[in-house]
Amino acid sequence: MASKILMPNPSVNHVAYSASMVPRSRSIGQVCLPNKSTAETTASISQSLVASSITPTMSTKTLDKTSSTRTSTLAHMWREVQGCNNWAGLVEPLHPFLRQEIIRYGEFVTACYQAFDLDPNSKRYLTCKYGKKNLFREVGMGNPGYEVTKYIYATPDVNIPIQNEPPCGRWVGYVAVSSDDAVRRLGRRDIVITFRGTVTNPEWIANFMSSLTPAKLDHNNPRPDVKVESGFLSLYTSNESDDKFGLKSCREQLLSEVSRLLNRYKGEELSISLSGHSMGSSLALLLAYDIAELGLNRLGPNLDIPVTVFSFGGPRVGNLGFKERCEELGVRVLRIVNVNDPITKLPGVFLNENFRVLGGRYEFPWRCSCYAHVGVEIVLDFFNMQNPSCVHDLGSYISLLKCPKKGDQVRKDEQNIFIRARESILSRAQNTNMEPLRNAASNLVNLFQNV
Repeated sequence: MASKILMPNPSVNHVAYSASMVPRSRSIGQVCLPNKSTAETTASISQSLVASSITPTMSTKTLDKTSSTRTSTLAHMWREVQGCNNWAGLVEPLHPFLRQEIIRYGEFVTACYQAFDLDPNSKRYLTCKYGKKNLFREVGMGNPGYEVTKYIYATPDVNIPIQNEPPCGRWVGYVAVSSDDAVRRLGRRDIVITFRGTVTNPEWIANFMSSLTPAKLDHNNPRPDVKVESGFLSLYTSNESDDKFGLKSCREQLLSEVSRLLNRYKGEELSISLSGHSMGSSLALLLAYDIAELGLNRLGPNLDIPVTVFSFGGPRVGNLGFKERCEELGVRVLRIVNVNDPITKLPGVFLNENFRVLGGRYEFPWRCSCYAHVGVEIVLDFFNMQNPSCVHDLGSYISLLKCPKKGDQVRKDEQNIFIRARESILSRAQNTNMEPLRNAASNLVNLFQNV
């Protein structure tokens, strides 16, 4: 397996680690960002392809030509970028078009955070600050070539008596569809569903409900072996049942809107793209599985509308049965993760895809109780000593993708976070003169390093 390579962003003061010091991961389908030699090549290519990298002094004619080249090529290879071949040949090194699309979908998620109203004194508290027509302009995205068609709300099935938040649905994202002009650029009509991550207290509690439960989203075929985390499923399926005029579940809202749009644009070349950060990536994956399991994207015996998930800092969602069923249905998942982000290692710190077999040959009897990541993984590596929370920050993820590594800008540290943590624990254990404690501390840190 190739080593993980750090892509630092100088503006956020990251502490870099050498590739040899990064903890290994056994995640299936794991891939890496380009090394020094390929990064420089990719960066030079990106300057002629990514709009944000175009030199301001270029003439209008040159800009038009570059834009035309980018458009025609992206329109030609959009199926590969959406994962029809599981991103073979596009991730190592990271292809400029794929990088561009990952950033674009990440910015759609950023809009969710920027538009979410957390002011308790506001009339729009726990909803979106802006109307659907003005959302992108108000959050500074200008005109991305998409029209928002639906706002999505989720109702956490959790009550906290001491909280001041009303027990109602929270705005978690939106559905948008590409305009006619964007269709020409992208090569297809793109339906985007975007979810923000955890913000409110009930959502945090739902995240820690780490028991597995059968998904049973298709009542005609419940598939009891396909299990998902109960908190995520609750957010996806709960509604305001106490009020006959209350909100429908997040699931009902989404399936209804997706079905409407698929029917409206029937006969066109279509794609369904889902993106989310943290908890939002879990909702995106549940929806992708739901759409495929119900066959909403099925046009014929061997003709399906591509369903692709762009996951940023996402946790595990289901068990191995869920993972295998997603793969069988053709759901494509591209996971962008930071190796120092603890959320990407949850739930299932101990019972996961890495611990289901003994010696690579013997299946443990609790195989169906093991959590498993779904899809292909793109690995980032960043950490900020002054702001440790940045390891899970979506802005840090996107900033790093926008600024590929350049050798003369990298500051390498000889120790990574896990090694420093182990030394700290061992030092304290040494002071107590307890050999068993020292051994336990070392083994514990080594375990988390390999999760």
